[in-house]
Amino acid sequence: MKQITATGQTVDEAVESALAQLQTTKDRAEITIIDEGKKGIFGIFGTKPAIVKVTMKMDPVEESKKFLQQVIANMGVSAQIEVTVQGKNVEFNISGEKIAILIGKRGQTLNSLQYLTQLVANRFSEQFINIIVDAENYRRRRQDTLIQLAERLADKAVRTGQDVALEPMPSYERKVIHTALVTNKKVKTFSSGTDPNRHLVITPNK
Repeated sequence: MKQITATGQTVDEAVESALAQLQTTKDRAEITIIDEGKKGIFGIFGTKPAIVKVTMKMDPVEESKKFLQQVIANMGVSAQIEVTVQGKNVEFNISGEKIAILIGKRGQTLNSLQYLTQLVANRFSEQFINIIVDAENYRRRRQDTLIQLAERLADKAVRTGQDVALEPMPSYERKVIHTALVTNKKVKTFSSGTDPNRHLVITPNK
């Protein structure tokens, strides 16, 4: 965290000096007035400079991207990260070589990277930020696979008249399946168990 103490004839001048040295703006800084200063007689005698301490706020998106880049490098993967910000939603899309290493079995490694990156982002943010970490559009392909899986297992539940339990999944993947079947009047879905083994159950309507 960058911090600097600056002086000026006025508080505003001291703040502007500190911001210039930090190469940042007021909205990305915390300002503490140490001494408001004193103009003195005729602006000459007894003049005392204003003193401020300005701390640069860390950008949660930049910090989480740095973290993700470092982890990827430590895994021995050469990759680029494209960042998309939409309000409180931030998506990091990874591209490069050996991407399969970052995805892992059924996206488990990618999910872990996303979880850790979200922790880092919200450590530096004053409001909650939702982080999505994707790798060459794996999540879109996974979503299509989950929708097909949901339809197939819903048919199985109706055909056998028995509940069908899916493998443990993160909440957003369970939501994909629930959303895919919400208009299917022949089945209902609910989550069961506790993380990391929480899973979705498809049950036929009786």
